Amino acid sequence: MEDAELQRLATNLQAFEPGLWVSRTSNAPVSFPDGAHERLFELEEQSFWFRHRNRCLVEVMKRFPPGGAVFDVGGGNGYVAMGLKQGGFDAVLVEPGIEGARSGVKRGLQPVVCATVENAGFSAGSLPAIGLFDVLEHIQDDHAFLDTLHALLRPAGRLYLTVPAFQWLWSFEDVFAGHFRRYRIPTLRTLLAEHGFAVEFASYFFVPLPLPIFLFRCVPGWLGKKTSPEMHERHHGNPDRLRWALERERRALASGRSLPMGSSCLVVARRS
Repeated sequence: MEDAELQRLATNLQAFEPGLWVSRTSNAPVSFPDGAHERLFELEEQSFWFRHRNRCLVEVMKRFPPGGAVFDVGGGNGYVAMGLKQGGFDAVLVEPGIEGARSGVKRGLQPVVCATVENAGFSAGSLPAIGLFDVLEHIQDDHAFLDTLHALLRPAGRLYLTVPAFQWLWSFEDVFAGHFRRYRIPTLRTLLAEHGFAVEFASYFFVPLPLPIFLFRCVPGWLGKKTSPEMHERHHGNPDRLRWALERERRALASGRSLPMGSSCLVVARRS
C-alpha cells in the first residue's frame, strides 16, 4: 500500500519516521507485557509456533482471499504481516506500541501505522480486510471491539481471526501474556454473529498441543509455580517430533478441512 492511499483511508495519522505513521492522539493502554516486543522479535524467527501459524494463515487466505490489503491490527513486530506479504497478500501493520511498530519497519514493512485502530482515524466502511492474530484475547471488552471492526470494514469485507482455545487450558502463560480469556469455536460463532459477521470457515489448529499445555502449564500453575519470560521462550523451541503432525495439519487446512481439536482457533468471517 502506498502512503497516499493510507492517508486517504485514515484521517488522524501523521508521518513520524521513514515508513512509520503515528496517531495525532494518544493511544489507550494495551494489555501486553512491558518489553515483550523486543524479546519476541528474535523468538519469532526461531519459533515453530509463529512459523506454523503463518503457514496456516496463508493457506486459509488462499481459499478465502481478501479483497485488498489486510490490516493486521495489533500486529506486534509485523511477523504475520511480513508472512502474508511473502505469501502474496498485501498487508499493513497497525500496532499501537512504538517498539513493535519500529520492528515492523525494520522487517521491511511500509507503511506501518503506530496507533490503535480507533485512534488511526480510519473512515467507516473503508478497510477491505482486517487480521486479528492472537489479539482479541487481549481486549477486555471484545464485544465493543468487534463492533468497531465491523464499522470499519467494507461491506462483505473479511475478518481473519486467531485466538487461544479452551478456557480449561488457562495457565500462568495467559496471565503473563495479558490475556482476558480463551475461546471455543461455538463461542466465536455466536460472538461474531451477534456483531454482524457471518462465519465462512472455522477450525482449531495446533492439534498436538493441548495435552502438553495442560501438563506443563496448567498443572504447574495449580501447584503454585510462577512463569517468567525465559520459561515462556523455552516453550517456543523447535521440536522436530511435531514437524510431521503440524505439516499434516497445514495440508488439512489447505484442503478446507476443519479440525476438531487444537490449542488455537482460526476463523474467517465476512461482514454481513
